[in-house]
Amino acid sequence: MTSEIRKKMGVLGGTFDPVHYGHLRAAEEVLEALGLDGILFIPAASPPHKSQAGIEDFEHRCEMLKLAVADQPQFEVSDLERRLPGKSYTAVTLRKLQEVLAEGTELFFLVGMDAFLELHTWWHYRELFELSNLVVLRRPGHDEEWIPVFLREHVSPLYAWQAESGAFVHPRMLPVFVVRNTYLGISSTRIRWLAAHGKSIRYLVPHEVLRYIAGKRLYQSSSIHRVR
Repeated sequence: MTSEIRKKMGVLGGTFDPVHYGHLRAAEEVLEALGLDGILFIPAASPPHKSQAGIEDFEHRCEMLKLAVADQPQFEVSDLERRLPGKSYTAVTLRKLQEVLAEGTELFFLVGMDAFLELHTWWHYRELFELSNLVVLRRPGHDEEWIPVFLREHVSPLYAWQAESGAFVHPRMLPVFVVRNTYLGISSTRIRWLAAHGKSIRYLVPHEVLRYIAGKRLYQSSSIHRVR
């Protein structure tokens, strides 16, 4: 991590297998919409909701992220979860970030609408609302009207919409922001399938990532190695 002091830091975690334009564009729009100082991308070392089988090595996923964000100085990549023991639980990661980032840094944890509505299945999920602001990103097929329902049923009935801040606010817990981001229907699962079946993944991932996948022969693709 850089030594630069940042007061408002976005946090985007995920498997990033591989990172794609959907991740990058969402981060860029949150950065702008909320006036953040930066976005920290944190690849999961041992995702608790996914089997390790079939997930690319952490080193490859981390390197692809670094290549993808190299031209955006407000984006950076952290290998924090690689250095933490056990499963990559978000609550643990956010606690550790509070320790290692500059004092006074305000965290904004980015989460897709689909994942947000499943937060109650996450380990110690209520802590998330005390450790970080949450930023919910829209997803097709997931209506925003379910956000207050989820908050009321699983977190606290005291959350209330505040139009001027674009967030659900609470007297004690941290706000839940809603960003109506541009949705790009790209998925890492689809990219891996295309690559494994010899199909092009051009324009789904940054060119530097495409070249890395080709050079390292990731995802058992035969055709993408011909990229120039």
